[in-house]
Amino acid sequence: MIEEVVTCPLKSECTSIKDNKIHRCAWYTKLAGTNPNTGETVDEHGCAIAWLPMLTIENSMQQRSTSAAVESFRNETVQANQTTQQILLMQSQPKDMRLIDNG
Repeated sequence: MIEEVVTCPLKSECTSIKDNKIHRCAWYTKLAGTNPNTGETVDEHGCAIAWLPMLTIENSMQQRSTSAAVESFRNETVQANQTTQQILLMQSQPKDMRLIDNG
């Protein structure tokens, strides 16, 4: 079996100990949540640049959800405006000439 070795394209280490100090890359971050591809729980440290594909997928999923909510709100607003227009139209007409809506 061939062993896989992951290396940094920037030729850096995420964390290292030198001179009794921990040197840590600024991009080394903890990510906690759910992997949008697998549904598995994620709670680990890693390179922020390496997390970008997964975070981009999650962002797209959230945008679709927001878009659907905005569309639903828009539809409700259009319906409310139409109802208000009908009420105002009926109030502006003389009582004996009011329109009757059969729909």
